[in-house]
Amino acid sequence: MSEQRIDSFSGYVGTSTVDRNRVLRNTYWLLAVSLVPTVLGAWVGVSTGITAAMGAGMSAIVFLAGAFGLMYAVEKTKHSSTGVYVLLAFTFFMGLMLSRMLAMVLGFKNGSSLIMTAFGGTAAVFFAMATLASVIKRDLSNMGKFLFVGAIVLLLAGIVNIFLQSSALMITIAVMAIMVFSAFLLYDLKRIIDGGETNYISATLAVYLDLYNIFQSLLALLGIFGGERD
Repeated sequence: MSEQRIDSFSGYVGTSTVDRNRVLRNTYWLLAVSLVPTVLGAWVGVSTGITAAMGAGMSAIVFLAGAFGLMYAVEKTKHSSTGVYVLLAFTFFMGLMLSRMLAMVLGFKNGSSLIMTAFGGTAAVFFAMATLASVIKRDLSNMGKFLFVGAIVLLLAGIVNIFLQSSALMITIAVMAIMVFSAFLLYDLKRIIDGGETNYISATLAVYLDLYNIFQSLLALLGIFGGERD
């Protein structure tokens, strides 16, 4: 989903354990902070109905333009403190764009519990992948190119489904997204642990995108199969 997915692994060599731990610690800290503007953006979106008013087509255009534009800005400013603020602006925007789905799920009688279940499921995937990344010894760098292709295929399928409005394709995309981005999460965390990513802002952006897509996909599936009408 982002240009940063095409990675260079030159950072693996000569990176000290202290530096690796510092990047990992700062990544987790910034990731936790990034949840605040995400929740705020989602609240603004649900409260105002701004994304729902756009319609599916316009919402997709705004999402793609805003997401890729802000990701580019994060990468350009990642070596300064400005990058932190740009990243937080990005997470606010992502929360705002998520509000369309959240509003739909909240329309179910059990909408709140579905959201909490999706959040719990995403947290479980994160802890599982973080644990696996810390114990696995194998070099996972070759996974990057295949996962990047998978993410592009999912993005294109999602765009196509805006016009098709196929429930079957939506379910397929959601299931595949959970698989692809769970693998991406393992890959990204392993890169940080191994010293392949030395910038904690870029690392946070990558992990945030993984978790965002997992949560969104889980929420979509829960809404389709578990939503209870009044």
